[in-house]
Formats: sequence, structure tokens, C-alpha cells
Amino acid sequence: MGWKLKKSVVMVGMMGAGKSAVGKATAQLLDVPFRDSDAEIEAAANMTIAEIFARDGEDFFRKKERQVIARLLEETPSILSTGGGAYMSEENRRLISDHGAALWLDADLDLLWNRVRHRDTRPLLRTADPRATLRDLYDRRVPIYRKAEIAVQSLPGLSVHEMAGRVVEALSEHQDLLEAA
Repeated sequence: MGWKLKKSVVMVGMMGAGKSAVGKATAQLLDVPFRDSDAEIEAAANMTIAEIFARDGEDFFRKKERQVIARLLEETPSILSTGGGAYMSEENRRLISDHGAALWLDADLDLLWNRVRHRDTRPLLRTADPRATLRDLYDRRVPIYRKAEIAVQSLPGLSVHEMAGRVVEALSEHQDLLEAA
């Protein structure tokens, strides 16, 4: 079945929820571009997100992130993956709502911890107790993620492709976003 994506879908959620992996697979299923705001920022700065945080701080990073998201939302409809903190900004939420739709990949804390605990690429988890830090982020961010127009539960044991199928199914219920072509 062919699909027509009418507006960009912005993947939001915690680090480790699968925004990039599921976003890429969803874009392939829909035959639309996949974009990643973090990758765009890294390419423009010729630095990793962790290096940007270390050198310039989170406030600088968030400003650049907002600029990149605004630019990407102006392009043809796509699946756009964002960093875990992007949706916390009211300005970003307004941009996303005005030019697309937010889709929350809702993963529970245990699943997230299992996915991120062995990686050192998460600057916000470089603390004495990264699990407690993740829990604190989770507790603060989930109420904001709940504002997303669409939520898809991320379940352990599902492949990236199966999750992408769940995302397409959820999107297909919103004819203002996605229609059969």
C-alpha cells in the first residue's frame, strides 16, 4: 500500500525510546525522507552533541536545536527525529504543532535504562548515579511528552520494523497527516 504523508511527523520521547531507529524504519515504510535534528546539529558544528554540551553548554545547544527543527519543518513532509529534550521547549512544541505533528514513543523507565546504560554518548547521564538521573528526567519529561498529538507504546521484544508498523498504524488514524495513496 502506498501512503501520502501530508505533514512532517516529529518523533519525541526519552533517550533510548527508539526515535532515530524507529523513525528511519517508518520513513522507509512511508517512502519519505528521514531527518534527525541531532545529526544535523552535529554535522553543522562538526562536533558530537556531547562535545557541544561540554564546550558551549546546554542553553547554546537548545538554541541551535530550535533553529534546526524550524528549518527542517519547512522542508517537504518527513519523519523527523529529535533529541529527548527538544520537546520540553514550549517554542519547539508550538513549531511542531504549527508545521507537523508530534508522535511520542512511550517507553517505560526499565526499557529505557536497558537501552542506554551501556552507552557513554548521553551527556545528561554523565553523573554519579545515571539511573537516578534518567528517572528524574523521565519524571519531569513524561507529563510534557503526553501533550504530543499521537502516542505509540514502545514494548520490549518488538523489533524496530514492528515498532515502525505500529507507528504507521497510529498515523493512518489521522487523515490530516497520512492517507493511503
